[in-house]
Amino acid sequence: MKRAALYVIAGPVGIAAYGLVRLWGRSDGVYGPGLDWQAAHLVGLAGMVFFVPAVLALSRLLPRSPWRNGVVALTLVGLAATMVQFGADIVEGLLAADRAEMSALGADFKDIPGVEVVFYDVVPQLFFLGLVVLAGMLAARRRLPWWGVPLLLTGTLLPVVTLDLLPIGGLCMLVALAPALPALRRQGERVEPPVAVQ
Repeated sequence: MKRAALYVIAGPVGIAAYGLVRLWGRSDGVYGPGLDWQAAHLVGLAGMVFFVPAVLALSRLLPRSPWRNGVVALTLVGLAATMVQFGADIVEGLLAADRAEMSALGADFKDIPGVEVVFYDVVPQLFFLGLVVLAGMLAARRRLPWWGVPLLLTGTLLPVVTLDLLPIGGLCMLVALAPALPALRRQGERVEPPVAVQ
């Protein structure tokens, strides 16, 4: 399997794995700080990192245009904000001795002007919005089936209801994007024609 296709798989799998490790960590009634908190957030951060090349690869299935570039830029900005959020959670988990101290550290970080809007409430949502719009553009070009768009939207909205639905959300995202894998593999197999020797 070509690397681009692997990234498209790894991103949603990272989200689903984050949800599963989180559920495991919460099963004893004590979640964070500790190994379970760090493991969940490291897996989630890895998923976000994999989404960067995945978004770029999916965008290359579309013709170049300012609209495509704008959607990709907004999606990557949202991803960057989400990565900062995960990074902050990891650092707070490392510094805190207990849940109360971790919550206090998180509150201190959010009290910095602009942090809550940029890294929590607004900008991270651009990743999910941009990914759904990108899927819609791919569906319009028949690179994805029409049902991939509502399924992807469902996958992004389920965690809003409750984070316990993260594993199902990640699975929905994976199934929605999987039909693009053959096109990504074919794209990776393309080679430039040899230059004729004069």
